[in-house]
Formats: sequence, C-alpha cells, structure tokens
Amino acid sequence: MTGDPPFSGFEDFWPFYVSQHSKAATRLFHFAGTSGGMAILAAAAVARRPSLAAAALVFAYGLAWFSHFAIEKNRPATFTHPGWSLRADFRMFRLMLAFRMTGEAKRLLAART
Repeated sequence: MTGDPPFSGFEDFWPFYVSQHSKAATRLFHFAGTSGGMAILAAAAVARRPSLAAAALVFAYGLAWFSHFAIEKNRPATFTHPGWSLRADFRMFRLMLAFRMTGEAKRLLAART
C-alpha cells in the first residue's frame, strides 16, 4: 500500500498489520489459509513431493489475498512488507489458536482512534 507509515521495527508494524485485518472474516480466511498451507507443506514432506510446496503458497496466499480484496477492501501488507507480514501472520495465527486475537484486535484498533 503506498503511503504506508514508516516503521522502526516489527513491534511498530504490528498495530498497522492488525488494522489491515480489522474484520474477523479477514482473520478467519488468513487462519484457514495458514492452516491449509501448513497441512499441504506437511503432506509434501511426507509424500516427498516438493512440487506441493508451491501449492501450499498458492493456497495460503490465495485465501489471504482474497479476504483483503473481497472483505477488507485493502491491499495486502505483504505487497510492501513481505517479511514482517509473514511474521505477523504467524503471530495472528498463534493468537487465534489461543482465542486471544479478537481482544488484541479490539485493543489495537481502539488505540488507533
């Protein structure tokens, strides 16, 4: 996204990332994409089929990017901050597994207003 604010580090980037995932449906699509992508990667390793690794990326990013364009109506942060976005996606995934992401989103989104 052009016009993204400058970030001094990942912890500075995190609130921005969460703001780009303000809708629960967007976060659920990311969760499904990350879960499915990891499952496909595991299957690729077990089956010794490295070509499936590409399918894992297409599946994971496809669901995530769909949610940005169709639900959130914004551009994925991956386009401008790929490393931090991947790291943030895994943080969001862990928080969702712990049922803490909704609270984190509410806290950070309230702090931005």
